[in-house]
Amino acid sequence: MNMNFILPVCITVTTLLLNGCLSVGPDYEEPQMEIPDAWHQAMQEDVSSEKQDLQTWWTVFGDETLNSLITRSATNNLNLRTASARIEQAAALRGVSASQYFPDIVAGGAASAVKTSTANTPAGSSRKNELYQAGLTMAWELDLWGRVRRSVESADASLQSSVENYRDIKVILFADIAVNYINVRTLQERIDFAANNLKAQKETLELTQNRYDAGLVPALDVSQAALNTSRTESVIPPLKQGLVEAINRLSVLTGNMPYALEQELTVTKSIPAATIKVVTGLPAELLRQRPDIRRAERDLAAQNALIGATQAELYPTLTLPGTLSLETGSGNLFDSDNLAYSFGPQLRWNIFNGRRIRSQVDAERAGTKAALLTYEQTILLALEEVEDTMAAYANEQDRITALESAEASAKKSVELVSELYRSGLTDFQNVLNMEQALLSQQDQLATSRGTISANLVAIYKALGGGWDTAGN
Repeated sequence: MNMNFILPVCITVTTLLLNGCLSVGPDYEEPQMEIPDAWHQAMQEDVSSEKQDLQTWWTVFGDETLNSLITRSATNNLNLRTASARIEQAAALRGVSASQYFPDIVAGGAASAVKTSTANTPAGSSRKNELYQAGLTMAWELDLWGRVRRSVESADASLQSSVENYRDIKVILFADIAVNYINVRTLQERIDFAANNLKAQKETLELTQNRYDAGLVPALDVSQAALNTSRTESVIPPLKQGLVEAINRLSVLTGNMPYALEQELTVTKSIPAATIKVVTGLPAELLRQRPDIRRAERDLAAQNALIGATQAELYPTLTLPGTLSLETGSGNLFDSDNLAYSFGPQLRWNIFNGRRIRSQVDAERAGTKAALLTYEQTILLALEEVEDTMAAYANEQDRITALESAEASAKKSVELVSELYRSGLTDFQNVLNMEQALLSQQDQLATSRGTISANLVAIYKALGGGWDTAGN
Protein backbone atom coordinates (compact mmCIF):
# COMPACT_ATOMS: atom_id res chain seq x y z
CA MET A 1 0.00 0.00 0.00
CA ASN A 2 1.43 3.38 -0.99
CA MET A 3 1.81 5.36 2.26
CA ASN A 4 2.96 8.43 0.30
CA PHE A 5 -0.62 8.65 -0.99
CA ILE A 6 -2.55 7.59 2.11
CA LEU A 7 -0.84 9.85 4.65
CA PRO A 8 -1.64 13.19 2.94
CA VAL A 9 -5.22 12.10 2.46
CA CYS A 10 -5.58 11.21 6.16
CA ILE A 11 -4.13 14.58 7.16
CA THR A 12 -6.54 16.32 4.81
CA VAL A 13 -9.52 14.41 6.18
CA THR A 14 -8.56 15.12 9.78
CA THR A 15 -8.17 18.82 9.03
CA LEU A 16 -11.56 18.96 7.36
CA LEU A 17 -13.24 17.14 10.24
CA LEU A 18 -11.67 19.43 12.83
CA ASN A 19 -12.68 22.52 10.92
CA GLY A 20 -16.04 21.20 9.83
CA CYS A 21 -17.94 22.62 12.79
CA LEU A 22 -19.57 25.48 10.92
CA SER A 23 -23.38 25.39 10.95
CA VAL A 24 -25.09 27.72 8.52
CA GLY A 25 -28.50 29.13 9.27
CA PRO A 26 -29.76 31.01 12.36
CA ASP A 27 -29.00 29.66 15.81
CA TYR A 28 -32.17 29.15 17.83
CA GLU A 29 -33.06 31.59 20.59
CA GLU A 30 -36.11 30.96 22.73
CA PRO A 31 -38.63 33.75 22.03
CA GLN A 32 -39.52 36.21 24.74
CA MET A 33 -43.09 37.41 25.19
CA GLU A 34 -44.43 39.93 27.67
CA ILE A 35 -46.59 38.18 30.26
CA PRO A 36 -48.79 39.90 32.90
CA ASP A 37 -47.43 39.94 36.44
CA ALA A 38 -50.70 38.74 37.97
CA TRP A 39 -54.06 37.29 37.03
CA HIS A 40 -56.86 39.79 36.64
CA GLN A 41 -59.34 37.35 38.18
CA ALA A 42 -56.97 36.56 41.06
CA MET A 43 -58.63 39.41 42.98
CA GLN A 44 -61.60 37.09 43.57
CA GLU A 45 -61.82 35.71 47.11
CA ASP A 46 -61.80 32.09 45.99
CA VAL A 47 -58.68 32.41 43.83
CA SER A 48 -55.09 32.82 45.00
CA SER A 49 -51.90 33.35 42.97
CA GLU A 50 -49.70 31.39 45.35
CA LYS A 51 -47.55 28.62 43.90
CA GLN A 52 -49.06 25.12 43.92
CA ASP A 53 -48.09 21.64 42.78
CA LEU A 54 -50.58 20.80 40.02
CA GLN A 55 -49.39 17.26 39.36
CA THR A 56 -52.27 15.55 41.23
CA TRP A 57 -54.83 18.36 41.35
CA TRP A 58 -57.81 15.94 41.34
CA THR A 59 -57.03 14.87 44.90
CA VAL A 60 -58.53 18.17 46.10
CA PHE A 61 -61.96 16.53 45.64
CA GLY A 62 -61.15 13.73 48.08
CA ASP A 63 -63.02 11.18 45.94
CA GLU A 64 -61.40 7.74 45.81
CA THR A 65 -63.45 6.64 42.80
CA LEU A 66 -62.24 9.63 40.81
CA ASN A 67 -58.65 8.96 41.89
CA SER A 68 -58.96 5.35 40.76
CA LEU A 69 -60.43 6.28 37.37
CA ILE A 70 -57.57 8.67 36.64
CA THR A 71 -54.98 6.12 37.71
CA ARG A 72 -56.50 3.51 35.40
CA SER A 73 -56.73 5.91 32.47
CA ALA A 74 -53.04 6.78 32.78
CA THR A 75 -52.25 3.15 31.97
CA ASN A 76 -55.05 2.07 29.65
CA ASN A 77 -56.24 5.08 27.65
CA LEU A 78 -55.60 4.41 23.97
CA ASN A 79 -54.98 8.03 22.99
CA LEU A 80 -52.27 8.23 25.64
CA ARG A 81 -50.73 4.96 24.49
CA THR A 82 -50.80 6.23 20.91
CA ALA A 83 -48.96 9.39 21.97
CA SER A 84 -46.38 7.20 23.71
CA ALA A 85 -45.86 5.28 20.47
CA ARG A 86 -45.38 8.61 18.66
CA ILE A 87 -42.55 9.39 21.08
CA GLU A 88 -40.88 6.10 20.16
CA GLN A 89 -41.34 6.94 16.49
CA ALA A 90 -39.79 10.40 16.93
CA ALA A 91 -36.85 8.90 18.82
CA ALA A 92 -36.25 6.43 15.99
CA LEU A 93 -36.42 9.22 13.39
CA ARG A 94 -33.90 11.18 15.45
CA GLY A 95 -31.63 8.14 15.16
CA VAL A 96 -32.09 8.20 11.38
CA SER A 97 -30.91 11.82 11.27
CA ALA A 98 -27.95 11.16 13.58
CA SER A 99 -26.84 8.19 11.48
CA GLN A 100 -25.71 10.65 8.81
CA TYR A 101 -22.73 11.54 11.00
CA PHE A 102 -21.20 8.17 10.15
CA PRO A 103 -20.02 6.59 6.90
CA ASP A 104 -22.04 4.05 4.96
CA ILE A 105 -20.00 0.88 4.59
CA VAL A 106 -21.33 -1.94 2.42
CA ALA A 107 -19.79 -5.40 2.25
CA GLY A 108 -20.26 -7.57 -0.81
CA GLY A 109 -18.99 -10.57 -2.64
CA ALA A 110 -19.60 -12.52 -5.80
CA ALA A 111 -18.56 -15.71 -7.51
CA SER A 112 -19.17 -16.52 -11.16
CA ALA A 113 -18.20 -19.17 -13.69
CA VAL A 114 -18.49 -18.69 -17.47
CA LYS A 115 -18.12 -21.46 -20.08
CA THR A 116 -18.22 -20.62 -23.80
CA SER A 117 -20.04 -22.77 -26.36
CA THR A 118 -18.03 -25.20 -28.57
CA ALA A 119 -20.35 -24.73 -31.55
CA ASN A 120 -18.67 -21.67 -32.91
CA THR A 121 -15.02 -22.48 -32.16
CA PRO A 122 -12.78 -23.80 -34.96
CA ALA A 123 -11.29 -26.63 -32.96
CA GLY A 124 -14.49 -27.46 -31.18
CA SER A 125 -12.96 -26.44 -27.89
CA SER A 126 -14.52 -24.31 -25.16
CA ARG A 127 -13.22 -21.83 -22.61
CA LYS A 128 -14.14 -21.70 -18.93
CA ASN A 129 -13.50 -18.61 -16.77
CA GLU A 130 -14.01 -18.19 -13.04
CA LEU A 131 -14.13 -14.94 -11.07
CA TYR A 132 -14.26 -14.43 -7.31
CA GLN A 133 -14.74 -11.04 -5.64
CA ALA A 134 -15.05 -9.75 -2.06
CA GLY A 135 -14.81 -6.22 -0.81
CA LEU A 136 -16.02 -3.15 1.04
CA THR A 137 -17.50 0.07 -0.35
CA MET A 138 -17.61 3.25 1.76
CA ALA A 139 -19.24 6.66 1.33
CA TRP A 140 -18.84 9.36 3.96
CA GLU A 141 -20.23 12.88 3.63
CA LEU A 142 -18.31 15.38 5.73
CA ASP A 143 -20.72 17.71 7.51
CA LEU A 144 -18.80 20.87 6.60
CA TRP A 145 -21.77 23.25 6.71
CA GLY A 146 -23.82 21.68 9.48
CA ARG A 147 -26.54 20.09 7.35
CA VAL A 148 -26.52 16.97 9.48
CA ARG A 149 -26.12 18.91 12.72
CA ARG A 150 -29.12 21.08 11.88
CA SER A 151 -31.13 18.00 10.88
CA VAL A 152 -30.33 16.35 14.21
CA GLU A 153 -31.14 19.60 16.01
CA SER A 154 -34.54 19.63 14.30
CA ALA A 155 -35.11 15.96 15.11
CA ASP A 156 -34.21 16.55 18.76
CA ALA A 157 -36.77 19.35 18.98
CA SER A 158 -39.38 17.22 17.24
CA LEU A 159 -38.76 14.42 19.72
CA GLN A 160 -39.21 16.86 22.60
CA SER A 161 -42.37 18.16 20.93
CA SER A 162 -43.80 14.63 20.85
CA VAL A 163 -43.07 14.32 24.58
CA GLU A 164 -44.96 17.57 25.20
CA ASN A 165 -47.81 16.29 23.04
CA TYR A 166 -48.00 13.20 25.27
CA ARG A 167 -48.15 15.44 28.33
CA ASP A 168 -50.82 17.63 26.75
CA ILE A 169 -52.97 14.59 26.01
CA LYS A 170 -52.51 13.54 29.64
CA VAL A 171 -53.69 16.97 30.85
CA ILE A 172 -56.76 16.80 28.60
CA LEU A 173 -57.47 13.17 29.51
CA PHE A 174 -57.42 13.69 33.26
CA ALA A 175 -59.65 16.74 32.94
CA ASP A 176 -62.09 14.81 30.74
CA ILE A 177 -62.19 11.98 33.29
CA ALA A 178 -62.96 14.43 36.10
CA VAL A 179 -65.59 16.39 34.15
CA ASN A 180 -67.43 13.24 33.05
CA TYR A 181 -67.28 11.80 36.55
CA ILE A 182 -68.70 15.05 37.97
CA ASN A 183 -71.37 14.87 35.28
CA VAL A 184 -72.29 11.34 36.40
CA ARG A 185 -72.75 12.46 40.00
CA THR A 186 -74.59 15.61 38.92
CA LEU A 187 -77.04 13.65 36.80
CA GLN A 188 -77.62 11.19 39.62
CA GLU A 189 -78.48 14.07 41.98
CA ARG A 190 -80.78 15.63 39.39
CA ILE A 191 -82.52 12.29 38.91
CA ASP A 192 -82.94 11.95 42.69
CA PHE A 193 -84.43 15.44 42.94
CA ALA A 194 -86.82 14.68 40.07
CA ALA A 195 -87.81 11.33 41.60
CA ASN A 196 -88.51 12.92 45.00
CA ASN A 197 -90.59 15.65 43.41
CA LEU A 198 -92.45 13.07 41.36
CA LYS A 199 -93.28 11.15 44.52
CA ALA A 200 -94.60 14.31 46.19
CA GLN A 201 -96.59 15.29 43.11
CA LYS A 202 -98.21 11.84 42.97
CA GLU A 203 -99.28 12.35 46.58
CA THR A 204 -100.76 15.69 45.52
CA LEU A 205 -102.57 13.98 42.64
CA GLU A 206 -104.01 11.45 45.06
CA LEU A 207 -105.08 14.27 47.36
CA THR A 208 -106.86 16.17 44.58
CA GLN A 209 -108.58 12.97 43.42
CA ASN A 210 -109.87 12.35 46.95
CA ARG A 211 -111.07 15.94 47.26
CA TYR A 212 -112.73 15.71 43.85
CA ASP A 213 -114.44 12.46 44.85
CA ALA A 214 -115.70 14.27 47.96
CA GLY A 215 -117.05 17.09 45.80
CA LEU A 216 -114.69 19.65 47.26
CA VAL A 217 -112.72 20.62 44.12
CA PRO A 218 -113.46 20.68 40.39
CA ALA A 219 -112.14 18.08 37.93
CA LEU A 220 -109.75 20.73 36.65
CA ASP A 221 -107.61 20.30 39.79
CA VAL A 222 -107.24 16.58 39.09
CA SER A 223 -106.31 17.21 35.44
CA GLN A 224 -103.74 19.82 36.41
CA ALA A 225 -102.22 17.54 39.04
CA ALA A 226 -101.99 14.72 36.48
CA LEU A 227 -100.38 17.11 33.99
CA ASN A 228 -97.81 18.18 36.57
CA THR A 229 -96.97 14.56 37.40
CA SER A 230 -96.57 13.56 33.75
CA ARG A 231 -94.42 16.60 33.06
CA THR A 232 -92.05 15.63 35.87
CA GLU A 233 -91.97 12.01 34.68
CA SER A 234 -90.89 13.23 31.23
CA VAL A 235 -87.85 14.96 32.76
CA ILE A 236 -86.29 11.75 34.09
CA PRO A 237 -85.64 9.67 30.90
CA PRO A 238 -83.34 12.31 29.27
CA LEU A 239 -81.40 12.54 32.51
CA LYS A 240 -80.99 8.77 32.58
CA GLN A 241 -79.82 8.82 28.96
CA GLY A 242 -77.24 11.46 29.83
CA LEU A 243 -76.09 9.28 32.73
CA VAL A 244 -75.64 6.28 30.42
CA GLU A 245 -73.60 8.37 27.99
CA ALA A 246 -71.39 9.81 30.75
CA ILE A 247 -70.68 6.33 32.15
CA ASN A 248 -69.91 5.01 28.68
CA ARG A 249 -67.56 7.93 28.06
CA LEU A 250 -65.68 7.22 31.28
CA SER A 251 -65.44 3.54 30.35
CA VAL A 252 -63.85 4.34 27.00
CA LEU A 253 -61.54 6.98 28.50
CA THR A 254 -60.20 4.32 30.86
CA GLY A 255 -59.60 1.95 27.95
CA ASN A 256 -62.63 -0.30 28.47
CA MET A 257 -65.79 -1.26 26.65
CA PRO A 258 -68.52 1.43 26.89
CA TYR A 259 -70.55 -0.38 29.55
CA ALA A 260 -67.63 -1.61 31.68
CA LEU A 261 -68.07 0.89 34.53
CA GLU A 262 -71.86 0.68 34.74
CA GLN A 263 -71.98 -1.43 37.89
CA GLU A 264 -69.26 0.57 39.60
CA LEU A 265 -70.77 4.00 38.91
CA THR A 266 -74.49 3.36 39.30
CA VAL A 267 -74.02 3.45 43.06
CA THR A 268 -75.00 7.04 43.83
CA LYS A 269 -72.44 9.34 45.47
CA SER A 270 -72.44 13.06 46.13
CA ILE A 271 -71.04 15.54 43.62
CA PRO A 272 -67.28 16.00 44.25
CA ALA A 273 -66.56 19.36 45.81
CA ALA A 274 -63.28 20.98 46.83
CA THR A 275 -63.25 22.89 50.09
CA ILE A 276 -59.83 24.50 49.63
CA LYS A 277 -59.04 27.80 47.96
CA VAL A 278 -58.00 27.58 44.31
CA VAL A 279 -54.28 28.26 43.92
CA THR A 280 -53.20 29.23 40.41
CA GLY A 281 -49.61 30.41 40.53
CA LEU A 282 -48.43 33.34 38.41
CA PRO A 283 -49.08 33.86 34.68
CA ALA A 284 -45.39 33.48 33.81
CA GLU A 285 -45.47 29.92 35.16
CA LEU A 286 -47.79 28.93 32.31
CA LEU A 287 -44.80 28.92 29.95
CA ARG A 288 -43.24 26.17 32.04
CA GLN A 289 -46.39 24.30 33.03
CA ARG A 290 -48.63 24.09 29.96
CA PRO A 291 -47.55 21.31 27.60
CA ASP A 292 -49.21 22.88 24.56
CA ILE A 293 -47.07 26.01 25.01
CA ARG A 294 -43.96 23.90 25.49
CA ARG A 295 -44.88 21.87 22.41
CA ALA A 296 -45.36 25.03 20.31
CA GLU A 297 -41.94 26.28 21.43
CA ARG A 298 -40.30 22.96 20.48
CA ASP A 299 -42.07 23.02 17.10
CA LEU A 300 -40.60 26.47 16.58
CA ALA A 301 -37.10 25.20 17.42
CA ALA A 302 -37.51 22.25 15.05
CA GLN A 303 -38.64 24.50 12.22
CA ASN A 304 -35.83 27.01 12.85
CA ALA A 305 -33.20 24.26 12.49
CA LEU A 306 -34.61 23.29 9.09
CA ILE A 307 -33.48 26.68 7.73
CA GLY A 308 -29.84 25.76 8.27
CA ALA A 309 -30.30 22.18 7.09
CA THR A 310 -31.73 23.47 3.81
CA GLN A 311 -29.31 26.38 3.48
CA ALA A 312 -26.34 24.00 3.73
CA GLU A 313 -27.33 22.58 0.35
CA LEU A 314 -26.21 25.88 -1.23
CA TYR A 315 -22.59 25.04 -0.40
CA PRO A 316 -20.20 22.39 -1.73
CA THR A 317 -20.56 18.85 -0.49
CA LEU A 318 -17.39 16.91 0.23
CA THR A 319 -17.67 13.14 0.24
CA LEU A 320 -15.00 10.56 1.00
CA PRO A 321 -15.73 7.48 -1.10
CA GLY A 322 -13.58 4.38 -1.08
CA THR A 323 -13.46 0.77 -2.11
CA LEU A 324 -11.36 -2.11 -0.92
CA SER A 325 -11.69 -5.38 -2.83
CA LEU A 326 -10.12 -8.74 -3.53
CA GLU A 327 -10.44 -10.18 -7.04
CA THR A 328 -9.15 -13.42 -8.49
CA GLY A 329 -9.92 -15.79 -11.30
CA SER A 330 -8.31 -18.72 -9.54
CA GLY A 331 -6.20 -19.58 -6.59
CA ASN A 332 -6.31 -18.02 -3.12
CA LEU A 333 -8.72 -15.06 -2.97
CA PHE A 334 -6.91 -13.57 0.04
CA ASP A 335 -3.51 -13.38 -1.64
CA SER A 336 -2.06 -9.86 -1.32
CA ASP A 337 -1.61 -9.67 -5.08
CA ASN A 338 -5.41 -9.76 -5.47
CA LEU A 339 -5.93 -6.58 -3.40
CA ALA A 340 -7.40 -3.54 -5.11
CA TYR A 341 -8.55 -0.24 -3.64
CA SER A 342 -9.61 3.25 -4.54
CA PHE A 343 -9.84 6.22 -2.22
CA GLY A 344 -10.13 9.95 -2.66
CA PRO A 345 -12.35 12.93 -1.86
CA GLN A 346 -15.17 13.98 -4.18
CA LEU A 347 -16.59 17.48 -4.39
CA ARG A 348 -20.14 18.25 -5.53
CA TRP A 349 -21.54 21.76 -5.79
CA ASN A 350 -25.04 22.45 -7.01
CA ILE A 351 -24.20 25.67 -8.87
CA PHE A 352 -27.51 26.19 -10.67
CA ASN A 353 -30.93 24.80 -9.80
CA GLY A 354 -33.32 27.54 -10.81
CA ARG A 355 -33.44 28.97 -7.24
CA ARG A 356 -34.95 25.71 -6.02
CA ILE A 357 -32.78 25.58 -2.90
CA ARG A 358 -33.11 29.30 -2.13
CA SER A 359 -36.86 29.06 -2.52
CA GLN A 360 -36.86 26.14 -0.11
CA VAL A 361 -34.83 28.21 2.36
CA ASP A 362 -37.39 31.02 1.99
CA ALA A 363 -40.15 28.48 2.64
CA GLU A 364 -38.44 27.29 5.83
CA ARG A 365 -38.02 30.88 7.01
CA ALA A 366 -41.72 31.54 6.41
CA GLY A 367 -42.54 28.31 8.23
CA THR A 368 -40.45 29.49 11.18
CA LYS A 369 -42.28 32.82 11.22
CA ALA A 370 -45.59 30.96 11.23
CA ALA A 371 -44.37 28.70 14.05
CA LEU A 372 -43.40 31.77 16.08
CA LEU A 373 -46.84 33.31 15.59
CA THR A 374 -48.44 29.99 16.54
CA TYR A 375 -46.35 29.96 19.73
CA GLU A 376 -47.42 33.50 20.64
CA GLN A 377 -51.07 32.70 19.84
CA THR A 378 -50.89 29.58 22.02
CA ILE A 379 -49.73 31.71 24.95
CA LEU A 380 -52.53 34.25 24.43
CA LEU A 381 -55.14 31.51 24.23
CA ALA A 382 -53.75 29.91 27.37
CA LEU A 383 -53.96 33.21 29.27
CA GLU A 384 -57.49 33.73 27.99
CA GLU A 385 -58.52 30.23 29.05
CA VAL A 386 -57.24 30.68 32.59
CA GLU A 387 -58.90 34.08 32.98
CA ASP A 388 -62.22 32.74 31.62
CA THR A 389 -62.25 29.66 33.83
CA MET A 390 -61.38 31.62 36.95
CA ALA A 391 -64.16 34.09 36.21
CA ALA A 392 -66.62 31.27 35.55
CA TYR A 393 -65.67 29.57 38.80
CA ALA A 394 -66.06 32.75 40.86
CA ASN A 395 -69.34 33.77 39.22
CA GLU A 396 -70.86 30.31 39.65
CA GLN A 397 -69.96 30.50 43.34
CA ASP A 398 -72.05 33.66 43.57
CA ARG A 399 -74.88 32.02 41.62
CA ILE A 400 -75.08 28.95 43.82
CA THR A 401 -75.53 31.12 46.89
CA ALA A 402 -78.67 32.59 45.36
CA LEU A 403 -79.84 29.15 44.18
CA GLU A 404 -79.47 27.66 47.66
CA SER A 405 -81.57 30.46 49.07
CA ALA A 406 -84.16 30.03 46.30
CA GLU A 407 -84.33 26.26 46.85
CA ALA A 408 -84.90 26.70 50.57
CA SER A 409 -87.67 29.24 49.90
CA ALA A 410 -89.27 26.94 47.32
CA LYS A 411 -89.36 24.02 49.76
CA LYS A 412 -90.93 26.20 52.43
CA SER A 413 -93.43 27.58 49.90
CA VAL A 414 -94.54 24.07 48.88
CA GLU A 415 -95.14 23.15 52.51
CA LEU A 416 -97.15 26.32 53.16
CA VAL A 417 -99.24 26.23 49.99
CA SER A 418 -100.03 22.54 50.45
CA GLU A 419 -101.33 23.26 53.92
CA LEU A 420 -103.42 26.15 52.65
CA TYR A 421 -104.86 23.98 49.88
CA ARG A 422 -105.87 21.25 52.30
CA SER A 423 -107.59 23.92 54.35
CA GLY A 424 -109.36 25.28 51.28
CA LEU A 425 -107.70 28.68 51.63
CA THR A 426 -105.99 28.78 48.21
CA ASP A 427 -106.65 27.42 44.75
CA PHE A 428 -104.74 24.55 43.20
CA GLN A 429 -102.87 26.74 40.73
CA ASN A 430 -100.67 28.03 43.54
CA VAL A 431 -99.83 24.46 44.50
CA LEU A 432 -98.84 23.69 40.91
CA ASN A 433 -96.70 26.80 40.63
CA MET A 434 -94.81 26.06 43.83
CA GLU A 435 -94.22 22.38 43.01
CA GLN A 436 -92.89 23.31 39.58
CA ALA A 437 -90.72 26.03 41.12
CA LEU A 438 -89.26 23.56 43.63
CA LEU A 439 -88.35 21.04 40.93
CA SER A 440 -86.77 23.80 38.83
CA GLN A 441 -84.77 25.24 41.73
CA GLN A 442 -83.49 21.87 42.89
CA ASP A 443 -82.50 20.90 39.36
CA GLN A 444 -80.67 24.20 38.90
CA LEU A 445 -78.99 23.78 42.27
CA ALA A 446 -77.68 20.30 41.41
CA THR A 447 -76.53 21.56 38.03
CA SER A 448 -74.76 24.51 39.64
CA ARG A 449 -72.95 22.24 42.10
CA GLY A 450 -71.68 20.18 39.21
CA THR A 451 -70.77 23.30 37.24
CA ILE A 452 -68.68 24.68 40.10
CA SER A 453 -66.68 21.46 40.32
CA ALA A 454 -66.36 21.26 36.54
CA ASN A 455 -65.18 24.88 36.45
CA LEU A 456 -62.54 24.02 39.04
CA VAL A 457 -61.39 21.17 36.82
CA ALA A 458 -61.28 23.63 33.90
CA ILE A 459 -59.00 25.92 35.92
CA TYR A 460 -56.54 23.11 36.61
CA LYS A 461 -56.69 22.02 32.99
CA ALA A 462 -56.08 25.60 31.82
CA LEU A 463 -53.08 25.78 34.13
CA GLY A 464 -51.65 22.62 32.58
CA GLY A 465 -52.08 20.44 35.64
CA GLY A 466 -51.82 16.69 35.53
CA TRP A 467 -48.15 16.05 34.83
CA ASP A 468 -44.88 16.57 36.69
CA THR A 469 -42.68 19.38 35.36
CA ALA A 470 -39.69 17.45 36.70
CA GLY A 471 -40.38 14.46 34.51
CA ASN A 472 -43.65 12.85 33.43
